[in-house]
Amino acid sequence: MKNILIKAGSTLVVILLFAATSWAQCAMCRGSVESSMGNGRNNVGVGLNTGIMYLFVMPYLIVAVIAYLWYRNSKKAQEERQLLSARVRRALDA
Repeated sequence: MKNILIKAGSTLVVILLFAATSWAQCAMCRGSVESSMGNGRNNVGVGLNTGIMYLFVMPYLIVAVIAYLWYRNSKKAQEERQLLSARVRRALDA
């Protein structure tokens, strides 16, 4: 199970790294970029796209980290409950 989580996490990181080349702009940003492109400057559009993708990815990463920590803690709690119930059974059988 741990190996699957590592592979899934690695795949997600690779996808997110290559997603920075995606185009995601609001209407106002697009208008600003198009007007600056008409003037011959292209660096504004690249910066806007990078910033938008950064803002897009952060909430999902935060949710993924919280979900992983919750999963890990619930797994530990389940193991502790199983250990305790095994001890109780052994004590009752003795």
